[in-house]
Amino acid sequence: MGLFSSLRGELIDIIEWLNDKTGTLVHRFERHDNEIKNNAKLIVRESQVAVFVNEGKFADVFTPGTYTLSTQNLPILSTLKGWKYGFDSPFKAEVYFVNMAKITDMGWGTPQPIMMRDPDFDMVKLRATGTYCFKIVEPQLFITSLSGTEGNYTSDQVADTFRNQIIPGISDTIASSKIGVMDISSHYDELSEAGELKLQTRFDKYGVKIFDFVIESVSFPDDFDQILRKRAEMKNYNVNYQTLQQGESMENISNNPGGGGVAGDMMGMGMGFGMANSFVNQNQNQNQNQQQNQAPQNTQSAPPPLPQTMKKYHVVLEGNQRGPLSTDEIKGLIQAGNFTQTTMVWKEGLPQWQTANTIDEVNALFGSIPPPLPI
Repeated sequence: MGLFSSLRGELIDIIEWLNDKTGTLVHRFERHDNEIKNNAKLIVRESQVAVFVNEGKFADVFTPGTYTLSTQNLPILSTLKGWKYGFDSPFKAEVYFVNMAKITDMGWGTPQPIMMRDPDFDMVKLRATGTYCFKIVEPQLFITSLSGTEGNYTSDQVADTFRNQIIPGISDTIASSKIGVMDISSHYDELSEAGELKLQTRFDKYGVKIFDFVIESVSFPDDFDQILRKRAEMKNYNVNYQTLQQGESMENISNNPGGGGVAGDMMGMGMGFGMANSFVNQNQNQNQNQQQNQAPQNTQSAPPPLPQTMKKYHVVLEGNQRGPLSTDEIKGLIQAGNFTQTTMVWKEGLPQWQTANTIDEVNALFGSIPPPLPI
C-alpha cells in the first residue's frame, strides 16, 4: 500500500469534469485534501468554465481548453500563494466547474393565488404558469450569490429561488399593463416579452441571463364563473328592474284600485307621480328641442337697415375732379344745372373718361329730373 501511494504521488494529476447531464450547474472537483500536483493537466470542455478558489478568494478562471498548470497560467493564484520563482510541490486549491450551457424547460407557477387589481372586478385572485430558459453568464457571481461551497448545485435547487423572483416580477408586469383579467389570454405574447425584460433586472444579481420566458396560462378561482354569471344577471336586472317594477305596480293598481289602504294609495301615487314626471320631462325635452330648432327663425325682430346708394361715379366739374358720387348726388347736380350731358364721367370698368350721355345709366338720369317751374 505504501508503494502504491508512492507511485501515485509521481503521476501527473488530471483535473476535469464529465457533466452527467442531470442539470448540474456547479461541480466542485473532489481532491484528497485539495492537493493539486505541480504541472497537473486541467481539461475544460465546451460549455464549461473552471474557477480556482484559494482560501475563499477567487483566483484564476479557465475557459474551454487543455492546460498544464504552472505559475505562467496561474498568475492570480501564484500571487495569493506567494510563488515568486515557481513551485515544485503540490498545492491546495478548490476548483469549481460551472456549466455555461443554456438550461431549458424550466417551469414556473404561482403556488398560491396572487391578488391583482382589475378595472372591472376590483381585486381578483389568479394563478399563472409558464416556462423559461436561463444561462449562467457570470460564474463567479453565480457561485457567490447562489451555489457557494456546494459540491454539486443543480437546476432543481435554484428553481425555487428563481420562482420567488418571477412571481412578483410577472405580477408587476400584468398590473402595469392595465389589461383587464378577461383580456389577458389574448395578450400572452405581449406580456411574456414585457415580463422577460422586467425579470432580467432581477436575474442580473445572480449572474444569470433569462431566455424564452413564456406565460402559458392564467386561471381564476373556481367561484369566478359564478361571479361572472351574477355580474351578467345584475347588469340585466339593473336595466330592466325599473320597467318591471312599474309594470307590476300598475297591474296591482288596476286589479285593486280601491284596496291597499294608505300604503297602496301612496304606492299608486308614487307610481303616478313617477310616470307623470317622466311624461313632463319628456314633453319639456321636446319643447326645448322645438324652441332650439325654431330659434334661428325668430332672432330677427326688427327690419334690416335701409340699403345705401352705392357711390361709384367720378365727375369733372369746373376743371376739378369730384367723387365718388351716388346717382342721387348726380341727380342733385343735374337739377342745380351743374351737371350736363357733356360732363366728363368715369367709373370702375371704363377704360377712360367719357361724357355723361355715352353712359346709359347716367344719361337716363336726365329724363328723371322734372323741368324747372314756370315763372
